[in-house]
Amino acid sequence: MPFTPTDYLPYDFANRRHIGPSAEEMDEMFEVLGVSDLDQLIDQTVPDSIRQKKPLDWGAPMSERELLWYMRQVAKKNKVFTSMIGQGYYGTVTPPAIQRNILENPAWYTSYTPYQPEISQGRLEALLNFQTMVCDLTGLEIANASLLDEATAAAEAVTMAERISKSKSKTVFVDENCHPQNIAVIRTRCKPLDINVVVGDPESDLKPEELFGAVFQYPGTNGHIRDFTGPIEALHAARAIGIVIADPLALTILKEPGAMGADIAVGSTQRFGVPMGYGGPHAAYLACRDQYKRNMPGRIVGVSIDARGNRAYRLSLQTREQHIRREKATSNVCTAQALLAVMAGFYAVFHGPEGLKAIAQRVHRKTVRAARGLENAGYKIEPENYFDTITVDV
Repeated sequence: MPFTPTDYLPYDFANRRHIGPSAEEMDEMFEVLGVSDLDQLIDQTVPDSIRQKKPLDWGAPMSERELLWYMRQVAKKNKVFTSMIGQGYYGTVTPPAIQRNILENPAWYTSYTPYQPEISQGRLEALLNFQTMVCDLTGLEIANASLLDEATAAAEAVTMAERISKSKSKTVFVDENCHPQNIAVIRTRCKPLDINVVVGDPESDLKPEELFGAVFQYPGTNGHIRDFTGPIEALHAARAIGIVIADPLALTILKEPGAMGADIAVGSTQRFGVPMGYGGPHAAYLACRDQYKRNMPGRIVGVSIDARGNRAYRLSLQTREQHIRREKATSNVCTAQALLAVMAGFYAVFHGPEGLKAIAQRVHRKTVRAARGLENAGYKIEPENYFDTITVDV
């Protein structure tokens, strides 16, 4: 019996099980379109100026088993080091109960937006827990059910501030001690909206009468902890909005943005049990004063009463959102990091308020020990007031 080279190929090629149009279906489509084959169709639809002039150098196809083996060999080249960059990304411990029952559970990670609340009560309650956690930490009245990451949440807060501010200014001030990625995304978001971004030191460069809002990082990217009550009061006197980007773990032992008078608070919940994941994805939060809730971006889970008089959960104030208001929506954000928000919410439930505070205190004690050791070794440490981030002059 003669053999051909294809007889020796692995049997687990994906195309054997690929669900797509059959040859007969493709011929029928070609006949309707008036072309003889796929090449002729591409010739008629893809301009020659953007066509690849030479074949892609992808090598021979691989079976699923071969591809998995190859990817594992590539992954083995990664070296895991201790990251000391900070800037919003921190090592964290994911409790096994959360990893197994949430992160690795398809009932959670395959779910889509709960537009039908009657079949989504569990997920809605989990997201409400996230919102409640954020409100407790920030000292503000209302929070959404997460955004994409801290930088985009900061940009959303700026555009929200521009909408709600009574100032006629088109300028926003951004604390130079914000994380670099936050400043970069704010600049990018503001450019097409003709919003002027001024980056500087809040102590010397803040001019509230010329602004519709200001953004402060708490703690700062170099670790400095500053009370922004004074600058925010000055902003309010000029009818401008105060925005604070805050670390949720630090908020368990520091003064809340709401207590400083902040109108909006945003941040990343990555360090609440969500792995760094090479930079993402991570769930951001946005909280604000109740009076501004109709200008918030993102989804909000609320509590209602069902037809039988029982407590029930559903998406609230949906007329703000893009899937209903289209171009008139408060934001183009039409998605979130719901799975990771659920993880962060359950992380808070798992540890409880006292547990979160104990973790924050332990992190701070370790930072103090590291700072003192470096100072004893002759290095200069900044700043004087810090939570878990210090800058070392080497």
